[in-house]
Amino acid sequence: MTELAALEHVLGGIGRAAIAVSGGIDSMTLATVAGRLAGHDHTVFHALSPAVPLDASERVRRHAAREGWKLREIDAGEFDDPNYRANPVDRCFYCKTNLYDSIAAVTDDSVLSGTNLDDLGDYRPGLEAARRHGVRHPFVEAGIDKAAVRAIARHLALGDLAELPAAPCLSSRVETGLRIEGDQLALIDAVEKYVARRLDAHTVRCRIRREKVVIELDASSLAALGDLDAVGISHVIAVMLQAEGIDKPLNFRPYRMGSAFLRPEAHG
Repeated sequence: MTELAALEHVLGGIGRAAIAVSGGIDSMTLATVAGRLAGHDHTVFHALSPAVPLDASERVRRHAAREGWKLREIDAGEFDDPNYRANPVDRCFYCKTNLYDSIAAVTDDSVLSGTNLDDLGDYRPGLEAARRHGVRHPFVEAGIDKAAVRAIARHLALGDLAELPAAPCLSSRVETGLRIEGDQLALIDAVEKYVARRLDAHTVRCRIRREKVVIELDASSLAALGDLDAVGISHVIAVMLQAEGIDKPLNFRPYRMGSAFLRPEAHG
């Protein structure tokens, strides 16, 4: 497989590495390829945080046990950073800065991320943090995009990873400028899991906005959402939100990637 060979060539030239693994398909596939590469010595770093769903951390642990990774779980400390908690438009810069600082504090190995070519076409302030820390992006160096990452995962028979939907950190559900609270992120995760189970939905996002809460669904799930289901689900969610002191109107909308994120031009 051409893409896999290109990735192995890049990784082979890096040697010892510290791989930042979030639990998503990109970083997990990268760590798997690196771990199976003969003579490649690496440590997987996974940050435990209120912004990381518990099932993502469990996924990392399962794969670490199966693949024999040297796994190191860390607290990157972003929730102690007032810049991160303020949820500015460049929140990801502070998140990644804390992550890479924490990794660099305990290893001199090259730090690797799961960034792929598709990630370069959007506003991603976390990439500036990576640049400042000298982080390498093997997928980018090998010319690999998201589709190729999934193809590699399928080629390596990583079925559970190959079809894993995109799952940005839970903080991405909170509208830019609203303070990030750990309890609120746990609530968001619980709401999304409830809706996914109730509707067997492929994609669910619980967006906390200034004036309302929006449940975004993939097209087929939204189309299948009848009036009775909408009323029943809305009631359960309202009770969950009120238990955390959130009393805002609730509605359902089509899923739109990053819709809680107000881009720099929106603040001009």
